[in-house]
Amino acid sequence: MTVYLDNAATTAMAPEVLEAMWPVMHHAYGNPSSSHAIGRRSRVQVEQSRRSIAKGLNCHPSQLIFTSGGTEADNLALNAAVIDLGCKRIITSEAEHSAVIKTAERWNERTGVELAVVRHLPDGQVDLAHLEELLANGPKTIVSLMHANNEVGVMIDLERVGTLCKTHGALFHSDTVQTMCHYRFDLQALPVDFITCAGHKFHGPKGVGFLYVAPGLKITSVIAGGGQERSMRGGTENVHSIVGLAKAMELAFSELEEHQEHIRGLKRRMVAGLRARFADIRFNADSDREDRLYTVLNVSFPPHPKSGMALFLLDLEGVCCSSGSACSSGATLGSHVLRTLGFHDPTRVSLRFSFGRYNTEAEIDRALEAVDRVFAGVTA
Repeated sequence: MTVYLDNAATTAMAPEVLEAMWPVMHHAYGNPSSSHAIGRRSRVQVEQSRRSIAKGLNCHPSQLIFTSGGTEADNLALNAAVIDLGCKRIITSEAEHSAVIKTAERWNERTGVELAVVRHLPDGQVDLAHLEELLANGPKTIVSLMHANNEVGVMIDLERVGTLCKTHGALFHSDTVQTMCHYRFDLQALPVDFITCAGHKFHGPKGVGFLYVAPGLKITSVIAGGGQERSMRGGTENVHSIVGLAKAMELAFSELEEHQEHIRGLKRRMVAGLRARFADIRFNADSDREDRLYTVLNVSFPPHPKSGMALFLLDLEGVCCSSGSACSSGATLGSHVLRTLGFHDPTRVSLRFSFGRYNTEAEIDRALEAVDRVFAGVTA
C-alpha cells in the first residue's frame, strides 16, 4: 500500500470537490463572457465561487483575481508592482519559491530594477532587523516573502512584516500557497497588499488559484488578449476548477481546527519515531518545532551508504516523499533552500515529509518501518 507524504507538492482532490465540479463540466459549459443563457450560467458559477472565497478570507470579491495557480499569481503580483505601481526595487530572499526569485531576477537583469536580498538567521528565520535596514532608504519597493517556506516550514509574522513595510512606504507581497486553508486569514485586518493561492495544495484541483489585491491598488493584465477578471487577467476562466477551488476552501475552513489537530498529531508521531530510531537525526531549520508549518517536516538523516538512493528506495517501499520543492525537481544541485539557509551537508540526505488530511497514524508507522529498512544499520 502506498503512503503518500508529499502533500506540500500537491494533494489528492477531496471527493466533495469532485462532486461539485462534475455538474459544472456537464451543464455549465458556456463561456462566462457570452451573453446567452448557457454563458450566463457559467458566469454565475464563477461569481458565486468568488463570493464564497472572499467570505472565507474576509475581503471583497472584487479583490480576487483567478489565475492558473500560485506561480502565475506570484508573477502577476511582482509584475504589477513594477509596471503599474512604480516599484523600482524588489526585496526578497534566496529561500523563496523560484516563481518569485526568477521574476525578480528577470526585472533586475532586463530593466535594472534593484534587487535586494534579506538575510536569514541561523535557524532559518528571516532577519527582520536586516529587512528594516534595507527598507530604511531606497526607491519605492515591494517586499516579497513567503508566509511559510515550502521546504523547511519556517514562517514569518505577516502582521509584523506588513506593518514594517507600511511604516517605510513599501508594498508587501506574501506567497501563501503553503498556508492558505491551513490557517485562517482576515484580509481586512492583515497589512498585506498581495497574497497568492493554489487550489491543489488543500485538496482542490490543479491549474487554478488566485491573487488577492488590496483595496486601492490598480493593476493591469500581463496576459494580453481579453478583458476577463476585470481586465486584470486575460483568458477564458477555468470555470469547473474555480468551482472546485471554492468548494475545497469551504471544506478546509469548516474543519480547520480538527485538521490542524490531526496533522500536528501525525507530525509529532513521525518526529518521535525518527528520534527513537536515530541518535543523529536532525530536523532542518527546526522543522519539528510547533511554531513551524505544521504540514511539513524536513529531515536530515545520518550518513549511510544508501543515502544517495534514499528517495528512490523509499519509493520502492511505497513511501512518497521528496528531496525538495516539486517545482525544481529537475535540479541537479539539490535544494536551493537548504543551501541558502546553511543546512546542506553532502554527507547526509535530507528528505521532506509533508502531511495531509487523508493520512493516518498507521501510514506514519508504515513510513517509519520503510525508513528502518532503507537506513538499516544506523540506529539509536
